[in-house]
Amino acid sequence: MSLVGKVAIVTGSGRGLGLSYAQELARRGASVVVNDVDAEAAADAVAAVQTSGGRAVAVVAPVGPTQTAKELVSTAVAHFGRLDILVTNAGVLRDTVLWKMSDDDFDTVVNVHLRGTFTTAREAVQQMRQAGEGGRIICIGSPTGQRGNFGQTNYAAAKAGIVGMVRTWALELTRAGITANAVVPVAATAMTATVPYFAAAVRAEAHGEPMPPFFRHELGFGTADDAAGLVAFLGSDAAAAVTGQVIGVGGDRLQIWTHPEAALTAHREGGWTYDALLQAWPTTFSEATQSVGERFPDLPEEFGPATS
Repeated sequence: MSLVGKVAIVTGSGRGLGLSYAQELARRGASVVVNDVDAEAAADAVAAVQTSGGRAVAVVAPVGPTQTAKELVSTAVAHFGRLDILVTNAGVLRDTVLWKMSDDDFDTVVNVHLRGTFTTAREAVQQMRQAGEGGRIICIGSPTGQRGNFGQTNYAAAKAGIVGMVRTWALELTRAGITANAVVPVAATAMTATVPYFAAAVRAEAHGEPMPPFFRHELGFGTADDAAGLVAFLGSDAAAAVTGQVIGVGGDRLQIWTHPEAALTAHREGGWTYDALLQAWPTTFSEATQSVGERFPDLPEEFGPATS
């Protein structure tokens, strides 16, 4: 199934993953509203889509404010007549440990990622429900939102919040034929370029060389284009029954993330008092506690020093 006749908005699509999403949607036939805060990057993205035979227009504005959301949706309708797909990709980083994180560090990241996803999805859903032809909401998550990551309180909170919204929207939008899913990409981008563990893979990507199989297969770490096919699929009619899912993609790997479930359930008549927990925790509960953060295997010697 193609996306011919569909119209998509992709926030934060001037470069990186967002640009790959926009280009893939256009290759499959969709008309695309590109968005970025950088006017030059947005113009270049539109030109790249058009050069490949697609249709695109740009909205240069930061996501977060309701006014930007309204402008994105109105631009889609004014230029292409409808709206079928929304991809909320725009994001920023302000990494630092909790005790050094400023209010501005926290608010900036949450405003772009979490509020930006909320305001844009709210406006898109209003248009889709009014049109009565269903739609697709595709929100970009992160492994950090699933597992946590050192120095990313703000980013982890925002990405975890996005997944929570997606699960809620999947319930609320079913009757309107609108799906809501989260994509968790792992790819060589500006956000991963500074991580020493991925240096060999990022270097290969920058030089136009194939990524080593260790990264693509073992780690599920690939190029931005590797994640774009999933976004296009979720935007298609073929994915009409896929909703409320968190799907990881990168390199040669695709993963369906589980929703949180109780790892262990135990009952005690009268409830769990302090003294009861002191006695039972080591034998009943401790082995069921969950790990945090991502754990990577040691790098093969040819890619650098071993890193756990």
